[in-house]
Amino acid sequence: MKKYKSSILLSFILLLIWEGIARYINAMYILPSPTKIIEKTFKLRKVLFLVHLPATLSVTLIGLFISIILGVSLAIAMSLNEKIERAIYPIMVVTQTIPVTALAPIFVLWFGYSIWSKVIVTTLITFFPITVNVYDGLRSTRTDMEELLVTYGASKKDIFIKLKIPYALPYFFSSLKIAVPISVIGAAISEWLGAQCGLGYFSKRMMTQLDGAGVFAPILVLSLAAVILVAIINILENKIINWRNEI
Repeated sequence: MKKYKSSILLSFILLLIWEGIARYINAMYILPSPTKIIEKTFKLRKVLFLVHLPATLSVTLIGLFISIILGVSLAIAMSLNEKIERAIYPIMVVTQTIPVTALAPIFVLWFGYSIWSKVIVTTLITFFPITVNVYDGLRSTRTDMEELLVTYGASKKDIFIKLKIPYALPYFFSSLKIAVPISVIGAAISEWLGAQCGLGYFSKRMMTQLDGAGVFAPILVLSLAAVILVAIINILENKIINWRNEI
């Protein structure tokens, strides 16, 4: 808690400034105050946490799972074969230049309002940081350590499992910390553009009613969900990479 003390203090100051500006403007539909947003979230807690949050989390977690499988597989393939890297990497970059807001309606036309139209959007914007970071991690292995293992008779499989994977693990967890907030954003955007439930859909519905606090309430829930997911990843990272502090 102590290491986050300054962050908590800064957040509190910013919220106070926001509260003061919102009260001065006094226009709830334009800029609701943090206290009004919290009140609205509490008032809508059942529909937000029991109906729309599970829908958004389903899209987020399924999209993340597919992104991890796809991203790690591509990273391994590129690290093992330079020709694959030259063929795949430019295509991956191109996929990141296409606006999500342009693709989401197309996926809705293809898959309807099912969960898969939203999962594809989430996967599309999250697999890239996972792929690039894991690929960089696999390439970061020290050459002298590889040569040492070779002199001891280690095979390429042994080098990959016992050296390259441990070196890539910190990069993998770093990529997850990037991908999780992006996946939450991607799920919300896809729901905003075409869905029948979810926090993004609910936020859009509140906007049509000019309910400023109602628009921000699901955003607050989204932020809390992202923070919790990143905290879980931090815990897993500290448990799995416990050898890092000993180096």
